[in-house]
Amino acid sequence: MANGQWYPPEWPDRIRALTEGRLTPVVPKRAATVMLLKDTDGAPVVHMLRRRASMAFAGGAYAYPGGGVDPRDDDRQIRWTGPTRAWWASRLGVDETSAQAIVCAAVRETYEEAGVLLAGPTPDSVVGDTTGDDWEADREALVARDVSFAEFLDRRGLVLRSDLLGAWTRWITPEFEPRRYDTWFFVAALPEGQRTRNASTEADRTVWIRPGEAADAYDKGDLLMMPPTIATLRQLRSYDTAAEALAAAPGRDLAPVLAQARLEDSELVLSWPGHDEFTKHIPTGGAPA
Repeated sequence: MANGQWYPPEWPDRIRALTEGRLTPVVPKRAATVMLLKDTDGAPVVHMLRRRASMAFAGGAYAYPGGGVDPRDDDRQIRWTGPTRAWWASRLGVDETSAQAIVCAAVRETYEEAGVLLAGPTPDSVVGDTTGDDWEADREALVARDVSFAEFLDRRGLVLRSDLLGAWTRWITPEFEPRRYDTWFFVAALPEGQRTRNASTEADRTVWIRPGEAADAYDKGDLLMMPPTIATLRQLRSYDTAAEALAAAPGRDLAPVLAQARLEDSELVLSWPGHDEFTKHIPTGGAPA
């Protein structure tokens, strides 16, 4: 492997099946992930976790905290501050109910997997340290889906701070994948007083790393990543502070990136529009090049 691109061995067969009409694409599930940043001398660092090798999807790959939408977040009005649901609906390209659920997923998953909570007791405040036993009990209840995010916020008297998030990009898992996600990537800064920890049962390691250093490690084949992860790391390299990245988010294009597979002469070609570095040429009887 010339770099650290995650490439499942079953992809060529599934791509062939798709191009030949023998595979019906799975409907993607809505999901959100957050690139959590904090400033250091010289450049910001981003929080990443390494998925356990035993995970069925992207085992061993480095990623950001994130996960699927909880359908209950569609149904109940969340305590909320920042841009309105209508604003977020327009920004994310969905209806208002879905916008609320996607933003909730971003905030909830960051808390579940990193212990960082983008919420506060008032519209202009953020909670401090969330590492106590009572916080951990609430976090575990969220992970188990014993309580909804709205119930958690109400119990704690907290308001979701949607203004602390910036929508960055949107990627949809290729049509030939058995597990598919329509994922919105967000950027956020680590709130003062809070700290990250490996709270995810799906990860065996977490790191704070400069985006450029992570991208270099990927290029050397030292860090395994999926295309959207390395693509966003390369985009973050040009920002000197977390605030600069957040300020740039509203101008980002959220047109979804979806891989395309086609049969061309004697090979299958897999490509991600706008991201030529991920293009793979797969001989009809061989491995990708």
